[in-house]
Amino acid sequence: MSETNTTRPVQFNSAKMSYEEFRELLIADYKLAVQSRFVSLLGRKEVLTGKAKFGIFGDGKELAQIALAKVFKPGDWRSGYYRDQTLAFALNISTVYHFFSQLYANPTIEADTSSAGRQMVAHFAMPLVDEEGEWIDQTQQYNTVSDISTTGGQMARILGLGLASKLYKDNPNLSHKTKFSKDGEEVVFCTIGNAATSEGVFWETVNAAGVKQIPVVISIWDDGYGISVPNEVQTTKGDISSVLRGFQRDEAGAGYEIFRVKGWDYAGLCEVYEKAAEFARTQHQPCIVHVTDITQPQGHSTSGSHERYKDQDRLNWETEFDCNQRMRDWLLESGLASDEELKEIESEMKDFVRQEQKRAWSDYRKTLQVDLDEGIALLEKLNHHAVELPLKTLLSLSDLSLKEVYVNIRRVIRDLRGIELEGKAELLAWYQEKQKVNHSRFNDKLFTDTKYSPLKVEKIDADIDDNSPIVDGREVLNACFRANFERDARLIAFGEDVGKIGDVNQGFAGLQEEFGAQRIFDTGIRESAIIGKGLGLAIRGFRPIAEIQYLDYLIYAMPVLSDDLASLSYRTKGRQRAPLIVRTRGHRLEGIWHSGSPMSVLLGGLRGMHICVPRNMTQAAGMYNTLLNADEPALVVECLNGYRLKEKMPHNVGEFTVPIGKAELLREGSDITVVSYGSTLRIVQEAALELEKLGISIEIVDAQCLSPFDQDHLCKASLEKTNRLLIVDEDFPGGASSYILHEILEVQGGYYLLDSQPRTLTAKAHRPPYGSDGDYFTKPAVDDVVEAAYKIMTDSRPNEYPPLFS
Repeated sequence: MSETNTTRPVQFNSAKMSYEEFRELLIADYKLAVQSRFVSLLGRKEVLTGKAKFGIFGDGKELAQIALAKVFKPGDWRSGYYRDQTLAFALNISTVYHFFSQLYANPTIEADTSSAGRQMVAHFAMPLVDEEGEWIDQTQQYNTVSDISTTGGQMARILGLGLASKLYKDNPNLSHKTKFSKDGEEVVFCTIGNAATSEGVFWETVNAAGVKQIPVVISIWDDGYGISVPNEVQTTKGDISSVLRGFQRDEAGAGYEIFRVKGWDYAGLCEVYEKAAEFARTQHQPCIVHVTDITQPQGHSTSGSHERYKDQDRLNWETEFDCNQRMRDWLLESGLASDEELKEIESEMKDFVRQEQKRAWSDYRKTLQVDLDEGIALLEKLNHHAVELPLKTLLSLSDLSLKEVYVNIRRVIRDLRGIELEGKAELLAWYQEKQKVNHSRFNDKLFTDTKYSPLKVEKIDADIDDNSPIVDGREVLNACFRANFERDARLIAFGEDVGKIGDVNQGFAGLQEEFGAQRIFDTGIRESAIIGKGLGLAIRGFRPIAEIQYLDYLIYAMPVLSDDLASLSYRTKGRQRAPLIVRTRGHRLEGIWHSGSPMSVLLGGLRGMHICVPRNMTQAAGMYNTLLNADEPALVVECLNGYRLKEKMPHNVGEFTVPIGKAELLREGSDITVVSYGSTLRIVQEAALELEKLGISIEIVDAQCLSPFDQDHLCKASLEKTNRLLIVDEDFPGGASSYILHEILEVQGGYYLLDSQPRTLTAKAHRPPYGSDGDYFTKPAVDDVVEAAYKIMTDSRPNEYPPLFS
């Protein structure tokens, strides 16, 4: 472990830089540190005066981030957290104006270039795709993946970001690399707070990055606390780099180069980051920089005061070892600047920050003022007593917000219901138009919605005829993957048991030998890391398929899936994307831990991902073909009991597509519409034969995709014939079946077509016990479907269908 603890004279090559140039460099660094500190101080005041909702800042970390910025090159990547404002300013990822615009939640992308007001302050992002959905040249800019608030959440994706550099370096013939890499020389710079190193995803990622020797420099900003909890409670020995010593590279094998340096030591910081970046860039070796003795002058955030948990000795120490103050003292002691010069810089930066803050506040107000002025003008045209109070309220607004504007406008619209009044039609038309504007401000881009959307991929039917060979379902998938890997060098697949044995159900059997271990490979048992690896690779131009072995195990990756991947397009207003395909399998296997169908968990947590639930491997193959021709993330849940069931092999197995968001009619019927998906469909199809014996004809609809669901409203069309509805699935009661019910009855308007109460048939509220009997008594069986359908007919025509159990 390299330890750099004391300030020393900064070494520089006079042949390359004159003394004056060197002095100007130091003065510029001090100026940036001062600017960033004033941003923190003023930002906190803006929150406490009520002009912003919440603030979290990077004060105390200025020098470390300035040193890091010096080794950050175009094409490099930042995966950081919400205290990196100085780094963002240094790299022009953000500006003071953009920072305050985000603090105020300005809903325009021009003002808050990172998120258009959707993320709290200090959550940075750079555009990676343009408005047409085309990738921006990543080699020409300082790249940063959109920040998330989840502590440690920035860790997992560094695996894919860094692995991409290794892959580009090892395979210079990749035709798509032009916009993504300069021969794999890119370094990933990850930053994390010391307390967040307690998170499991930190350890998963550190271990995986060491195994793969990812070119990453992980900076740990250590200010001694995690909110109010000191290091002694957070970390063994109270010292994270001491704990990490086992990862240090040595004669026993590859590992990390670990550095330790104090956060007020400007010279030491510059030296350490130069060494670490060189290790990562030239040797593709991971590094950890533990930056200790960092202060946090204003405490954790605007939600509290650090005086509540730091004693006076600690507060005095933080004043003495404040990095900006130490640099100021050093500049004076070294004769590199005078006190008058530094005071002038400090005054200049204070004025500049205040000026940019005022400009950001003014522009934010102007954005809102447009709606306010237009609303007032329209209300003033209405001659009615119901308008008086709302109009007076809007005219006297002191705390301007769009909420207040539209609360009062909507009140007027309600109070004028049924009243003919001059100017009312104009108000209604304006409101409807503003609905679109506000949708764009606050609600759009859950998906990228470009011309590359999977919803726009051309439908190509599977070419199946009497000569199509009958094979195991797994062979259809295997052939599909082979065809796609032959066609597209960007494709990569990985997960537990995916490489050498070709996954537990042989979907990738033999493909590692054919396409190589760089494209199809095994991972350790670390679900968060698997998804993070896929996310990072997708951002850097690859088309990864990340496999989670069983559906139940997705739970272990949910923070990365939900907080990062699923929200990426929305939180950047469509300016970043990661077209990762997550492959898994589930349903109908015995045992509490291998038979889950937590679809409602996924539907709630993965808004922003397509959720595909194919009933067999042919449908799954068609969905993969669709998704691999698109640019949005998706989850594909294959049927665990379908790999050895017989299917016909399509002649165009690598080309045919199954539309995303489309349901399919599997069986026509006249009495009841039964909607299901996945493995349960076979149960429903068997039940249909039993119900025929009882004189009941069911129409079977395969949802195929849960998100989005049945965009062509096939379910409603079926209800127009049957007027009765039964939904069958394996999720818990009130789960995905209730979601489907909402989609059919409310979104599609199917409620008005019902002649009887709609019903759902689900698994029991507990997970299935082990064994086939456990499955039978826990999840819908043929008998359950028959009896549920019969009950619907009994309720409708009791004389024709007398009760079964009376």
